[in-house]
Amino acid sequence: MTTVRRRCISYAEVNKAHSPCGPRAILRLEHRMACNRRTFLKASIAVGAVGGTSMASGARDKAAATEQMVTFTRRVPVRHEVDVFVAGGGPAGIAASVAAARQGRKVFLAERHTCLGGMGTAGMVPVFMQFTDGVNFLAGGIGREVAERLATASGFPLRDGLPIKAEVLKRLYDQLLAEAGVDFTFETMLVGVEKDAADRVGHAVLAAKSGLFAVRAKILVDATGDGDLAAWAGAPFEKGDADGGLMPGTLCSLWANVDWEAVRKGGLGAGESRLEAAFKDKVFTIEDRHLPGMWQVGDNIGGGNIGHTFGVDSTDERSVTKALIWGRKVLLEYERYYKQYLKGFERMTLVATGSLLGIRESRRIMGDYVLCLEDFKKRAVFPDEIGRYCYPVDIHASRPDRANYDRFAEEFKTLRYARGESYGIPYRILTPRGLANVLVAGRCVSSDRYIQGSIRVMPGCFITGQAAGVAAAIAIEKGADTRGVAVRELQARLKKLGAFLPNC
Repeated sequence: MTTVRRRCISYAEVNKAHSPCGPRAILRLEHRMACNRRTFLKASIAVGAVGGTSMASGARDKAAATEQMVTFTRRVPVRHEVDVFVAGGGPAGIAASVAAARQGRKVFLAERHTCLGGMGTAGMVPVFMQFTDGVNFLAGGIGREVAERLATASGFPLRDGLPIKAEVLKRLYDQLLAEAGVDFTFETMLVGVEKDAADRVGHAVLAAKSGLFAVRAKILVDATGDGDLAAWAGAPFEKGDADGGLMPGTLCSLWANVDWEAVRKGGLGAGESRLEAAFKDKVFTIEDRHLPGMWQVGDNIGGGNIGHTFGVDSTDERSVTKALIWGRKVLLEYERYYKQYLKGFERMTLVATGSLLGIRESRRIMGDYVLCLEDFKKRAVFPDEIGRYCYPVDIHASRPDRANYDRFAEEFKTLRYARGESYGIPYRILTPRGLANVLVAGRCVSSDRYIQGSIRVMPGCFITGQAAGVAAAIAIEKGADTRGVAVRELQARLKKLGAFLPNC
């Protein structure tokens, strides 16, 4: 292995104008990296001479052990010192940051894309899944506020399956965070963490156009979806099924010239009805029997949740790259299918695809409790509930064969609730094992694969994100870590915000 020592580069003076702490607030990082450009993208970055520092590596290449490595040392400015740092600006991160800021905390949120909202905006998911159990509004508080404001601004009635006009939702989220006093930046990517102690993260390391910089926070909330922050800090996690299979992704899309009156006459649920005929006619490269479908998001506009990218691993940039390329390509096949086999889509035209691939599954960070299928089946109640939810178990088949599709269809039909039923969400699924000042929210919360198939959707993310933000604020007020938060106080504050907590 070849090792090269590079001189220490100080960004203190260069970034002085950007750093409220001045030139003395500098974090020293040292890492070992693959030394050529090709392997740099998939390097396994080892812990350097500064104890406790770890950085993102992207894909762990199977041949990493034989790669050439380079050691570099860099000093980066500590640009933000805040109460709460939130990594990720999807629904979970939005709810966490707004909730913490409304509790009087100083909050900084970093979002790696060009807008807030994650899958509902950059990802072009056409509708919100259910906010209610048919009787009760489960995503109360910030989730309800978002739904009501979106319905008013877009002209749709407030209901489950609320259509999303992405540009309206982008502006709504911008305004929501600005009103709460949340500081945030776009095109800012979490690339590493630095630990003060075995169980505490001292700094988050970020990369933006201005270069590398650090954020120091008392409490950090991982709302990355993939659990990047918690995983890099050493929290245990699980991913996929027993064979390593992951749910496929989807590249969502926007279509014009859809005749929705004709679609309704042909039957809104007819999307999968002609697939077998299309398979016989060799329309599709892969015989994928699961077609989530197309939703109306405007007068003649459809939002497509169509086409699966099988085998994608969102923690591997090469895997995501292949999936994006496939997702764009396969939409041509679905365009042919919709035009030739279904009513109302004869003149449909592709307008855009999402800039963010829809990922359904990656890391599940293991916490102090692992919410599981048995909890779903028994409609569990917990003493530390921070919310309740009800979306069915929705585990898309990891492989496009008939047996896997039939398994999905059976589970989706049977693992669901009647009106008014829900399962409890305990605070303990937000607290990663081995970390004292980190909370997780959104898709990466501590659960088995079945519960992740339910809680991963956006209303579920609002619930866990809101709780994480309030819990972070309480911990800071009390000078406690995340496990020192008084559950009764957390529940009382959440109820005051509008959370649905009937059992406490």
